[in-house]
Amino acid sequence: MSSNPVAETVASLLPRAKAELTELVAFKSVADFAQFPKSESEGAANWIADALRAEDFVDVAVLDTPDGTQSVYGYLPGPEGAKTVLLYAHYDVQPPLDEDGWVTPPFELTERDGRWYGRGTADCKGGAIMHLLALRALKANGGVPVHVKVIVEGSEEQGTGGLERYAERHPELLKADTIVIGDAGNFRVGLPTVTTTLRGMTMLRVQVDTLAGNLHSGQFGGAAPDALGSLIRVLDSLRAEDGSTTVDGLDATARWDGLEYTEEQFRKDAKVLDGVGLIGDGSVADRIWARPAVTVLGIDCPPVVGATPSVQSSARALISLRVPPGIDSAEATQLLQAHIEAHTPWGARVSTEQIGQGQPFRADTSSPAYRAMADAMAVAYPGETMQYAGQGGTIPLCNTLAGLYPEAEILLIGLSEPEAQIHAVNESVSPEELERLSVAEALFLRNYAAG
Repeated sequence: MSSNPVAETVASLLPRAKAELTELVAFKSVADFAQFPKSESEGAANWIADALRAEDFVDVAVLDTPDGTQSVYGYLPGPEGAKTVLLYAHYDVQPPLDEDGWVTPPFELTERDGRWYGRGTADCKGGAIMHLLALRALKANGGVPVHVKVIVEGSEEQGTGGLERYAERHPELLKADTIVIGDAGNFRVGLPTVTTTLRGMTMLRVQVDTLAGNLHSGQFGGAAPDALGSLIRVLDSLRAEDGSTTVDGLDATARWDGLEYTEEQFRKDAKVLDGVGLIGDGSVADRIWARPAVTVLGIDCPPVVGATPSVQSSARALISLRVPPGIDSAEATQLLQAHIEAHTPWGARVSTEQIGQGQPFRADTSSPAYRAMADAMAVAYPGETMQYAGQGGTIPLCNTLAGLYPEAEILLIGLSEPEAQIHAVNESVSPEELERLSVAEALFLRNYAAG
């Protein structure tokens, strides 16, 4: 990184950032209070609130959102007449999954092979630290030139919509000229990237019923309609022979026109086993950023151990459908429900229940904020040009904010590059990426104020 005072300050603050991230990772802040104590999430929220107060934020508040979780808000006044920038992150995390699969404990930040390991290091407790680093660097080098609002959410991973509903009820709270969502990531380590599109999502619980109760497969098998077999047929109908998503009436032919993703790199990032092929057609970028994608998240059926020779009377599955920009999630939900009903065989009774839904998002990359970020990233990443990429995941708050503040510019950056393995075991963050993106965010705020 080229030498400049902001970069030098961020570098000097990195040991403090590591210590703070260690404290924050230690909170088991999974917003599933049936499995994880609510006190862990409350502890993380209070940690964020105290950190904002220590940086001279005013109006710091731990907000009780309608889904029973908490989000943290703070306001840092800038010069009179300055623009307002909202910085977003979330402190809630995914469950650790298979704790035995972690090389080191998931809620203990551990340095290994040049990376910091622990749940939330990249997604997205590291994002909160990134915002703090950027602001501290500016304060040490002439001051923060904009009004800054910070919101750190407590239930993003659960998708329960608490902050979205709170924002809709308090529309002035998060109003800003530009919004920086610190919950995305570079395409790869060292390549500065802004995420310009997000796929939306709908989730359905599907139940198939065929019999009043389970039956002996020797006595009745071969004629009695098997609910689990019927469900398998339904799920299979959602994919073509090559694995492409096939929902009746849903367009799956769109093309991605930004940064490309080679199959070789994708196989490496996704850790695809040798000899196993990728699914779908078109380029990898088409498949993961521009087209719908169905995933079977789970099936309720007897486990292999302890199973009896029975014809199953009922079966359930949870289905996720990722929805690309240009398609309305509500319309996609209706098409998915209609497809399931049309493809359920043998006259089996089928019902669907919508569990969650979020709209896709597309940013306006022609805005002044994007130019200011491109200039900032050129300094933070010498010799590199800022790239545009999509993201297959969903951040429902983006569309809520875009709807509330249609004039606001929205940028998505963050620490979740492929090596971070977010949502998986052994999640980690690159401290170099944390350093560079903190520099980029600080310089962006300065560029944006001057623009």
